[in-house]
Amino acid sequence: MKSLRMLALIGILGLGLIIPCYAEKIVVEGSTTVLPIAQKTAEVYMDKNSGANISVRGGGSGVGIASLLDKNCDIASSSRPIKDTELDKAVTNGVDATANIVAWDGLAVIVNPANNISKLSKKQIKDIYTGSISNWSQLGGPDEKIVVISRDTSSGTFEAFLTLVLDGKKTRSDALMQASNQAIATTVAGTPGAVGYVGLGFLSSSVKAIEIDGVLPSRDTVLAGKYPVTRPLFMYTNGKPKGLVKEYIDFILSDEGQKLVEEEGFVGLKEKK
Repeated sequence: MKSLRMLALIGILGLGLIIPCYAEKIVVEGSTTVLPIAQKTAEVYMDKNSGANISVRGGGSGVGIASLLDKNCDIASSSRPIKDTELDKAVTNGVDATANIVAWDGLAVIVNPANNISKLSKKQIKDIYTGSISNWSQLGGPDEKIVVISRDTSSGTFEAFLTLVLDGKKTRSDALMQASNQAIATTVAGTPGAVGYVGLGFLSSSVKAIEIDGVLPSRDTVLAGKYPVTRPLFMYTNGKPKGLVKEYIDFILSDEGQKLVEEEGFVGLKEKK
């Protein structure tokens, strides 16, 4: 009887040596721009490492960073750099907010495909979003009210647009605020007079990207440094990544991971000079 019990114990221990085991589950939370990258890379990583447990959710860059600072997630995905006020909170909470750049992106301004407008300057876009221009006829388009679509204020995409295009000026009060890049793309696709902005990975035939200062948003124009609204995409961690967090981020930064980044419509780090 004792021999049978010993054999059973040896068998269980043997299985433990064969089956990979991760002592931790990690949570990735934040940017809806980075969300497709996080979802795809987590899916592929877990397929390759059956014991890994990576949970991915959106909510916006501000939500993800706040979650990291409150120690409620392991990775905060963000389409903007962390703010000074957030760094102050990190110090107070004993969190070492560490930036890890995982990709590059171009922020595309989009209109409905029925709109004959195909080119705008940064100044014209700024005038639209701050209220100086309110009808497409003022820009050579149809006599139609411009429906301004914007991201919510917790969004890193909103912050990037505010800095890179609006020069910090307030968005007009009647702008329709949306909770995700996909929501903006869907609204613009269904609204003839609408204008919005999304990350490169959210461009499709249902919307029309316009030239900004004569340059269309694309992987090639971002790579060449020609597109005027370009930004890095981040994954913030509490200190230098370790354990499963490190393994997962290392995978994103690997050749295979960066290929997945490109497949999702963004620009890989190994390509951007």
